[in-house]
Amino acid sequence: MKITETALPGVLLIEPRRFGDDRGFFSESWNRKTFATHGIHTEFVQDNHSMSGAVGTVRGLHFQAPPSAQAKLVRCGRGVLFDVAVDIRRGSPTYGQWVGYELSFDNGLQLLIPEGFLHGFATRTSDTEIIYKCSDYYDATADGAVAWDSCGIDWGMTGDPILSEKDAAAPALADFDSPFTYEATP
Repeated sequence: MKITETALPGVLLIEPRRFGDDRGFFSESWNRKTFATHGIHTEFVQDNHSMSGAVGTVRGLHFQAPPSAQAKLVRCGRGVLFDVAVDIRRGSPTYGQWVGYELSFDNGLQLLIPEGFLHGFATRTSDTEIIYKCSDYYDATADGAVAWDSCGIDWGMTGDPILSEKDAAAPALADFDSPFTYEATP
């Protein structure tokens, strides 16, 4: 498993090894021992799977506030998506900065997004599926969003995105009071 640090400390790009032959491939997408050898000790409690039918669907930018904050391990089960993480930890030297990566069924890449970051994605193909692990259970009272177009993200899209009502009404990052605080590691 290849693990690459991104420009945002804690956000990791993960490339599981694939073993293939004429039948297809096998890949281990998560293994507690393997992750622990790389210093990743996130405990996951919930798996989510969503499908977006249309190209240009944007979901996000989402978070769950403490004490129900979630880290996520994201991968694409079918199709292609552009996956994004934005630092929203008050006091962080990278507050408001983002990273984005194309995750696809073909490339098998995954993105590990820690607590304190927004998460969102845009679909590049129709019938795109995203599969992700969460470190805490869904909590409707802690659910939040920031406007997809308020963080300077280059989504690489032409035309207007397809948004949920919740995402279309989300506040801009400039108007957002983050529930997360940056804690420097010694």
